[in-house]
Amino acid sequence: MIKRLLLIILASSLLAACSATGKKDEGATVEQRNIPGQTDDAAASSSAQAYGTGFDAATSMLALDDPQSPLSVRIIYFDYDSSTVLPQFRNAIEAHAAFLVANPNVILSMEGHADERGSREYNLALGERRAITVKRQMLLLGASASQTRTISYGEERPVEEGHDEYVWSQNRRVELIY
Repeated sequence: MIKRLLLIILASSLLAACSATGKKDEGATVEQRNIPGQTDDAAASSSAQAYGTGFDAATSMLALDDPQSPLSVRIIYFDYDSSTVLPQFRNAIEAHAAFLVANPNVILSMEGHADERGSREYNLALGERRAITVKRQMLLLGASASQTRTISYGEERPVEEGHDEYVWSQNRRVELIY
């Protein structure tokens, strides 16, 4: 009984110590908050940084939103039961790899997906193979392994619901998430 009481007191004091580390700056905007390594002049003149990659990279991150850029292609589709990248997506993968090389602080997650056909385990493995295939191509093109993450959702996160070829083709994909 006493041991349990002491354990509860110890845990409570640790939680209280962790939560009382300082005041929140609730009234400050992103521009007003003190950013490590930034002078007061820079803090006053900067605006919120897109994607958390730093001031210079924020400009290059705009290319991700340019519909004319191959970087705007962030879904790579696959044929049935295949982890081979289709030729029409090679330019997009090359552009994303070059973008990672030019922006070493950027992290890219590749999320592999499959359609509903096949067992859950098989589809998780297929989604992983697809994500790893895209990652491997980017690494061969110069991207750093530390900039890339892969995860498979298998059939668990479909973008389309239904049971026909169009729906299945939309769900066989790797999503590139910055």
